[in-house]
Amino acid sequence: MTIVQTSSIADQPRYDCRDAYVETLAELAHADHRIVGVVNDSVGSSKLNSFRKAFPDRLINVGIAEQDMVGVASGLANGGRIPFVSAASCFLTARALEQIKADVAYSNTNVKLCGMSPGVAYGELGPTHHSIEDVAWLRAIANMTVIVPADPIETAAALRWAAASDGPVFIRVSRMSVPKVYADDYQFELGKAITVRDGDDVTLISNGTVLWRAIAAAERLAEEGISARVVSMPTVKPLDTDAVVTAARETAGIVTAEEGVIAGGLGGAVAETVVQHHPARVSILGFPEFAPTGSAGFLLDRYGLSPDGIADAARRLVTTGT
Repeated sequence: MTIVQTSSIADQPRYDCRDAYVETLAELAHADHRIVGVVNDSVGSSKLNSFRKAFPDRLINVGIAEQDMVGVASGLANGGRIPFVSAASCFLTARALEQIKADVAYSNTNVKLCGMSPGVAYGELGPTHHSIEDVAWLRAIANMTVIVPADPIETAAALRWAAASDGPVFIRVSRMSVPKVYADDYQFELGKAITVRDGDDVTLISNGTVLWRAIAAAERLAEEGISARVVSMPTVKPLDTDAVVTAARETAGIVTAEEGVIAGGLGGAVAETVVQHHPARVSILGFPEFAPTGSAGFLLDRYGLSPDGIADAARRLVTTGT
């Protein structure tokens, strides 16, 4: 897989994945009259103003009523529409969790849940607006596909896949600017990991806004003679078990790094796989507690999710086995 990198990835231009989201959603809506948007007074924060202008009768705004929003989307899906629910991930997945479980997942309804501004993107608004548990919550629910794109290219590709698939899907859509990782011809494949950098000493498994930081960590480790494999895991559920087991067999251990809680998310999925199929050392980086108020960058650095923090974890695993 070719990655977009002519110099250090940290020096590449940054992009807001919401721009790719709205552009792709409009593209899909032009091609398929069944596609509709459902929001909770979140047109602006989802950057859907242009979509509303182009499709005024295909954007349903229920107001600040997240449970109703998911229920309405389920009804639209039962009526033959393909609803894309667009709301801040912290409110979509917390306030409407029962509706997601019962109306969408249990009923296996064709609803696409798009969690906007996930993780700690709303950093200065504090723990009530952090969405660090969303992947763990939804991964525990049967029938739910969970996707965490790393850049605008992957965000668009995941949306196209979701529109063409049948059944419940949750996609994180980041507002935190990220560099492009993938080339324009990237094709999303459900349940398939991508090795974006080869290495034999240690494996870094990441996704979302942290993936480019893992690549930057690998660049720094290479300067010290440590060869770090970087595996992108956009699909947390279903997980690419083969890629995890291969990493466990071929390298000294695995470091997972994600913009989410350490219990039950990507790290939990990887650890479960390793324990069941090929025991190996695993270091899980993420948030172990309610993250405090602060900028997104500050919070990622505080909890070891910076390039230096990820490199430190990999270095410890290789040199001391911890």
